[in-house]
Amino acid sequence: MNKILDQLIKQVGEVILGKPHQIRLIFSCLLAKGHVLIEDIPGVGKTTLAHALAQVLGLSFQRIQFTSDLLPADILGVSIYDKESAEFKFHEGAVFTQMLLADEINRATPKTQSALLEAMEERQVTIDGKTRTLPQPFFVLATQNPLSQIGTFPLPESQLDRFMMRISLGYPDADAEKILLKGQDRRILIQSLEKTIENQQIINWQAIIPKIIVRDPLIHYVQAILQHTRQSPDYRNGLSPRAGLALLRCAQAWAMLAGRDFVIPEDIQSVMSGVINHRLSPTTPQSAAQLITRLIEQVPIP
Repeated sequence: MNKILDQLIKQVGEVILGKPHQIRLIFSCLLAKGHVLIEDIPGVGKTTLAHALAQVLGLSFQRIQFTSDLLPADILGVSIYDKESAEFKFHEGAVFTQMLLADEINRATPKTQSALLEAMEERQVTIDGKTRTLPQPFFVLATQNPLSQIGTFPLPESQLDRFMMRISLGYPDADAEKILLKGQDRRILIQSLEKTIENQQIINWQAIIPKIIVRDPLIHYVQAILQHTRQSPDYRNGLSPRAGLALLRCAQAWAMLAGRDFVIPEDIQSVMSGVINHRLSPTTPQSAAQLITRLIEQVPIP
């Protein structure tokens, strides 16, 4: 199992150079049945990463380019009257897929953004009073540009909280960028990637994650992190129970990627940046890295 996962991560890493930690975070989020938001400037490989993931995982894939005139029906689907049958027929939207790339999600209005809420939380959509189940596994990878850029709409807190993780790719290091500049076009490399697993294998792995052992001292460690954020004047709002569950699930997935059936404190700390940084609002300006480093220092490991 771990050899297969390592091979998957390695294949994606051949396209997205110099970002092994971010790629592992995304895989842990997928295994934990979460969704991931990638926030960064244009041109660092966000969309390329999504295409590479879909290719190696063999998932059905749809991409939606979010714009200010995009409507909820464009995402979910719409019922259209058919004269021949004299009845309305439902035409599925792009959300009916296994992997959905919501590209530049914050360029759409909040009303359109919220069309994904039920799909991300319940793996289903309700239209015209009828509930329709989405394909399994279902994984949303969304990208967004920094809010300082023109034409962006901030994601509502309820939408942001649906993402188990928010990560940033950042610029590649000098060595990776040199290989990138001298190498093949990334689109050609993606086409050369081979499907490694079947869809059912992902579902089986996702079913294993809750069985990864988390002993009581680590439960207390997660509780201590939650309590610290709620009581400390350093944060405007503390972390919710949902954030605690996300931290545990991602830590279990991280342990599985490491070949273990139990969680250690380093697993929790490794995924903390992706799970927490979009859920905490510090009272003083600081980077995401500073926020997580300070939190790790302030909450001792049991």
